[in-house]
Amino acid sequence: MLPTHKIIISVNPKAGHCSPMFRAEELRGRLKEKGFSAELLTDLDEVIEKAKTFYSEGQLRAVVGVGGDGTAATLVNRTEPGTPVTLLPAGTANLLAKHFRLGKSPKRLAEIIETGKVLTLDAGNVHFDATQRLFLVMVSCGFDADVVNGVHAHREERYRQGHKRGAHISYFSYAKPICQTLCRYRFPKMTIEMLEPEHKIIDNRTRWAFFFNINRYGWGLPLAPFAKENDGQLDHVLFRGGSIIHGLGYTALAQCFSLHRFLPTAELGQATRYRITSEHPVPFQLDGDPGGILPLEIEIVPNRFTFLVPK
Repeated sequence: MLPTHKIIISVNPKAGHCSPMFRAEELRGRLKEKGFSAELLTDLDEVIEKAKTFYSEGQLRAVVGVGGDGTAATLVNRTEPGTPVTLLPAGTANLLAKHFRLGKSPKRLAEIIETGKVLTLDAGNVHFDATQRLFLVMVSCGFDADVVNGVHAHREERYRQGHKRGAHISYFSYAKPICQTLCRYRFPKMTIEMLEPEHKIIDNRTRWAFFFNINRYGWGLPLAPFAKENDGQLDHVLFRGGSIIHGLGYTALAQCFSLHRFLPTAELGQATRYRITSEHPVPFQLDGDPGGILPLEIEIVPNRFTFLVPK
């Protein structure tokens, strides 16, 4: 048994397509069988307070987020740097969990917590509206961010109305927002400016913009085939095609050995800091959660978060 024995299980009750509470309870039981002191909490403020205390005392083995990528990002944003975090996947995409092969089984995660290893990984940081926020996987600007806004607006409205399953989403939840966005989105141009390591305009005709810390998107689409979570850089993927037909073409080629990178309307590269602007309102999203409206700046933060993964 490791000297750090306290586990905090933080449940996002709205994650995924059904309530994750049953699986969280199973995880707590399996951890207790292994001799850990495991608490299950749904109040995020209480999670953060206890994580800070246990971490400062050297007793914290991990904060387990029961949810998706947005849940993990929220925990990293609100806990002290160095706080070990891991995931019991209960979101829609679960890109972090897939990337590190955490699996969905409470039994497997309990074993990972007992015998796994801790990695120190890069994070991204976005600056917008005089605020900043960390992300772990990716940021995108444009069409898909508009869809994410629609999905979450519908989700929150149903949650406020008290629908039993209304707050839980799956891939099917995106169908209506995609159709709605298709009817009104005009693919405005964006200017992508590299600020570091050198200052230059990368492109001023971009219609789809993606910035990756980890090479995962959607169902696992390899848009940024060379992105690594510990190389001290962000990978940008920019497309100039201004229609959904172009988007479908980019997706198909990306699925086929990342052939999209050879297109003349695509731009792939790396940098440590960017500025993204537009003359029109363009939304952005972070790790599958709504972010806001351009402009924004994005930068890499090396060795910012600590993640517990299989050994």
